[in-house]
Amino acid sequence: MEHCVQTHLLDYQDIGLVTALARALHAHTPFTRVFSQTEAGPLVAGHLTTVLGLPGNSAAVTRLLHDKLALRSLLNERGIGRVEVARGSSRETLQRFVDRHGAAVVKPTMGSGSLGVRKVLSASEVPATLDWLASFGVRDFMVEELLVGAELSVETFSVGGRHSVVAITGKDNGGGVVALGHVVPAVLSTRQASAVEDITLRMLDAVGLTEGPAHTEVILTADGPRVVESHNRCAGGYINELVELVYGVDMERTTYLLARNPGPSRVRERGQGAAAVRFLAPPAGRVEDIRGVDQARAAHGVVKVDIKVRPGQDVRPLCWSEDRSGAVIARADSSEAAEHRARQVAESIEIRTNGQELQPSVTMGGLLATVHEVLDPFGDAADAAPSTG
Repeated sequence: MEHCVQTHLLDYQDIGLVTALARALHAHTPFTRVFSQTEAGPLVAGHLTTVLGLPGNSAAVTRLLHDKLALRSLLNERGIGRVEVARGSSRETLQRFVDRHGAAVVKPTMGSGSLGVRKVLSASEVPATLDWLASFGVRDFMVEELLVGAELSVETFSVGGRHSVVAITGKDNGGGVVALGHVVPAVLSTRQASAVEDITLRMLDAVGLTEGPAHTEVILTADGPRVVESHNRCAGGYINELVELVYGVDMERTTYLLARNPGPSRVRERGQGAAAVRFLAPPAGRVEDIRGVDQARAAHGVVKVDIKVRPGQDVRPLCWSEDRSGAVIARADSSEAAEHRARQVAESIEIRTNGQELQPSVTMGGLLATVHEVLDPFGDAADAAPSTG
């Protein structure tokens, strides 16, 4: 607040309201840029950038990155790491796809944080997957090939349409879909890193990203890297903190510097050491006790211990990133050492729950409501969509 000249409290996902306010404010004192560091915010920022005729990422660019199926279709059309995909809402669509490819990943066409993502490992799992999608409130979905390989993310920053790779992050999902840990830099050979960087930069060029941060998820398969999805914002899951610890680049701060003249130029820095985060994911239930936090904070190499739950609070089953109960960040000379230290200290923290899994059904809309977001703020506001002319 201390850095704000004006502050207006409103629901920025109310497209009609935020558009009217932005136009009025811009007419009085012209804006330089429209930014957002939240999940749903970049889509609205792109809309306002187009409506107000400002420099930056347009509505078309931000919409393309927000819509996973549209991005996949573009990449397949351009031959940038083709991945078979289909859109569906029925058992027949999913069954045919799994019968053809043997396995698949099912997910909503929009969203983040692994929300609504489920692996289908065989045809026998199709009925249970359809039941789960229905109970979770996912009516329309996309189904893709199940990509097997190291899971990574690429943190980039763009200025004037030129993209710089700031870091490649290694991910540990423990065989599931929700990340249990990240490490910067990822453990890759020079050739692997070059291939991952190349497909990421080709994707950003194809999308037409103009400026600012991007967080691109990649899987390094036996046939080479494949883009999973991308977002024109900084990464979540403490990745921005890991990047700053290793490379000295605060990508959030660098984003805001775009509003200055001149803006940032040199972004990538030489890395020093490694940093890792390990998440806390206790069994679902009500928290009874938390032990070992003070000792963890005092442990060698630990940079941060963040506990998000307290006794008496409910821990949900691990459905998406927001269900994680805390994190430990550690530094070391190598990625392997940083990962080991973060995991070791995280395992020393005991979050005791009563072990009784929560019974109330959880839907995608209900989970989004807990963070005051919707999948598509334009879904009920088609008449507010910006003109691209």
